[in-house]
Amino acid sequence: MDAIDRNILSILQEDGRATMTDVASRVGLSLSACHRRFRDLEAGGVVRGYRADLDLDLLGVPFEALVFVTLNAGDRAAVVAFEEAVAEVPGIVQAHRLFGDPDYQIYVATASKQHFQALYDETLLQLPGVQRLRSTLIMKTVVEHRAPL
Repeated sequence: MDAIDRNILSILQEDGRATMTDVASRVGLSLSACHRRFRDLEAGGVVRGYRADLDLDLLGVPFEALVFVTLNAGDRAAVVAFEEAVAEVPGIVQAHRLFGDPDYQIYVATASKQHFQALYDETLLQLPGVQRLRSTLIMKTVVEHRAPL
């Protein structure tokens, strides 16, 4: 991957609906050369997919929190059981397994503080293998979905 590929990816991460003609002109390539590079990036797995960036406020789930989870055990069965259960919980927007303590970071979006409390008490505390939960509220997103290039 060279600087031109990184530039193509940066442009498309900023505007996923940019036309290949626009991208080509911005990176200084012909349309066919730019399209070929982009197809190679897709085929190589660098571009994993396409999705819409949703406004959580307009979707009615403006209350965002990070929940840090420590498991009782770190064996394979405990990890698999926890991860399978987490994947089924509505309201969990993202979940990351971490090195060290805590074991997981879960990003939750709910309609209100009361909905978050219900999710926390009735669902998150009941997930398999949970030893401890700690949560913090998101005040403001400063950097979001930026290309790491």
